[in-house]
Amino acid sequence: MKHFINLKDIPSSDLRKIIEDAKKRKIKRKKFNTLDIDKDNPLKGKLLVQMFEKTSLRTRLSFYLAIKQLGGGTITLKASELHLGKGGESLADTAKILSTYGDGFMLRTDSDEKIEEFSKYLTIPIINGLSPSSHPTQVLSDIFTVEEIKKKPISKLNICWIGDSNNVLNSLIVASIKFSFNLNVGCPKNYEPKKFVMDWVKKSKRKINIFNDAKKAATNADVIFSDKVISLNDNVNKAKKIKDFKNFKINSKLMSLGKKDVTFLHCLPRGSEVSDEVFLGKQSKVWQQALNRIHVQKSILLYCFGKLR
Repeated sequence: MKHFINLKDIPSSDLRKIIEDAKKRKIKRKKFNTLDIDKDNPLKGKLLVQMFEKTSLRTRLSFYLAIKQLGGGTITLKASELHLGKGGESLADTAKILSTYGDGFMLRTDSDEKIEEFSKYLTIPIINGLSPSSHPTQVLSDIFTVEEIKKKPISKLNICWIGDSNNVLNSLIVASIKFSFNLNVGCPKNYEPKKFVMDWVKKSKRKINIFNDAKKAATNADVIFSDKVISLNDNVNKAKKIKDFKNFKINSKLMSLGKKDVTFLHCLPRGSEVSDEVFLGKQSKVWQQALNRIHVQKSILLYCFGKLR
């Protein structure tokens, strides 16, 4: 049994094994229908419990299909429907119940502390489907997508992020260390990566390049990533934040600074941070990126269940 909470806690060799397994499984499903079960049926009889404290579309659907295609089943719970530390039941007791009924637990949470606390009491693997400081399943899937599109290891590519410093960027920064790729981050001065993230980078004796100029960050990029600048639960002065990011919009002019075959990726949902011309254009591979989450999450599940080949 292995948890999947943060990329920094997982060996690089294991992360690579997950991606390679996902590549093989995707190829083998070319002629399969959506709900067809993989021939090896590796998670037959297993139940994945999913719980969402925040809204979800891609994570919810992709994990549902991932466990189904592996031969298992899933049930989705709403935090509001559980006691979950309220009504006299402790989080520890909830964890014990989940461990009794299910074989794995996927949590999308509004609290990093909560996912860590769950991991102490669960006797089944827990997967971080998104927390305030990390989005590991998204970023591992993004690496899969980059290598699929570029047909080469990500370590040989220049990766660029234009936008806010959020949980997705945090995981992308960690991934840049784990997979040894060059990462340029373009963001306004007051929106740079958090100290705890940069401290970890420094401890790893590596570096990332931070620019307060989107053009400098995008120059010579193989892939340009972004995310919604104003997220659903963003507790900030939204008008001010939009103004602060006015020079960081991803448009055709910015994309032209990358390599000739530069690719645009976005974890979705999108906002005003990218023009329709780019988002809906030939350089954009956002739909392929979203679909690939199923394949990578299947291999993440196998890793957690000790079934990864």
